[in-house]
Amino acid sequence: MAQSGVSVTPECIQAFNDLKLGKSTKWIIYKISDDYKEIMVEETSTDPDYSKFREKLLNAKSKNKKGEEGIGGRYAVFDVEYDLESGEGKRSKITFISWVPDDAPQYPRMMYSSSKDALKRALNGLAADIQANDPDDIEHDSVIQRVSKGR
Repeated sequence: MAQSGVSVTPECIQAFNDLKLGKSTKWIIYKISDDYKEIMVEETSTDPDYSKFREKLLNAKSKNKKGEEGIGGRYAVFDVEYDLESGEGKRSKITFISWVPDDAPQYPRMMYSSSKDALKRALNGLAADIQANDPDDIEHDSVIQRVSKGR
């Protein structure tokens, strides 16, 4: 359980293990439930199109304490493939992305920031971690650059 009191559902771990072991799943998007009690799977996909994945993050919505919907944060795992600079082939790294937009309301931002480590601890086998607060942070080239450098 996170400092915030948010717990991770078993489905989160199962979806991650399916991605890690099966390799047919390319990405998972996680969200904090509207009552801010648990982290749950919002969507999984076998589509390797990063632009569709990015669009889902950019359009994410969360409810504030009053139940009003606004810009929302998300956690995501993407199996990032990239070419080695040396030309020796391709690599892939399972990458954790914490998407907490700067312009999201304060309460969802705080909850996503304080609950991140609980989910990361539950997902064994992450190779990279990206904290994203701005749309530029989740541009494909930016992600590839950070993942290929091992960050």
